[in-house]
Amino acid sequence: MRASLIQIAVDPDEPVDARRARAARLVRAESGRADLVVLPELWTVGAFASDLFAAGSEPLNGPTHRAMAEAARDAGVWLHAGSFVEAEAGALYNTSLVLSPDGELAASYRKIHRFGFDEGEAVLMAAGEDLVTVDLPHLTVGVGTCYDLRFPELFRGLVDAGAQAFVVPAGWPARRRAHWTLLAQARAVENQAYVLACGTAGTHAGIEQAGHSIVVDPWGEVLAEAGPGEEVLRVALDPGRVAATREEFPALKDRVLGVAAPEPKRS
Repeated sequence: MRASLIQIAVDPDEPVDARRARAARLVRAESGRADLVVLPELWTVGAFASDLFAAGSEPLNGPTHRAMAEAARDAGVWLHAGSFVEAEAGALYNTSLVLSPDGELAASYRKIHRFGFDEGEAVLMAAGEDLVTVDLPHLTVGVGTCYDLRFPELFRGLVDAGAQAFVVPAGWPARRRAHWTLLAQARAVENQAYVLACGTAGTHAGIEQAGHSIVVDPWGEVLAEAGPGEEVLRVALDPGRVAATREEFPALKDRVLGVAAPEPKRS
């Protein structure tokens, strides 16, 4: 399986419609190069531009969904379209879309862990509730978003749901780039799964973005890593590598806590 992570730059001076059209062109350019294309988190407005969330919100079937569905269909790829600000029933959500090669909506995921420590996303957006996996040809993918990467229980739940790879779009700040790399490798190692983590480039709302999108294999080896600027990171994945790793080093079979765990003892 060939994957392309599009580390798009979010420039506050670029109109959203122009960036949406540019992202669609970048997706179409991966036709024949990739089976799966991934975009980053909140690339339409900027992950830290919380003052733009309400004005930049859209319904699930809004302009971002339509543009990305057309791009996925034109390119003939599975497309994780990153995330956008979804407006539904008076609430805002940080919502990701996964589109099939015929442009149909295969899954949507509302970010469960909201970042901000009682500010920004944490107070302006509602939390999702559902774990989401998508069956691609030869590979089941679990979906998380940015801050979710810090919560290993989410990814363990995705493994229990059959995930062999995780796709994590993000708007990760440059000042915590070391955590980004470390956590991506940790989620891969502890779950013996691929991690495809796609971040934004550029600076928005005064926050420099880390870039450095990364793909990690089930043994924790970094297969590819981007630089800080806008670029497309391309990598080949071997779906059989997941099963082979789990068989060669069957750590997941030794799980105790979280797998029909006994009631804690009380003294």
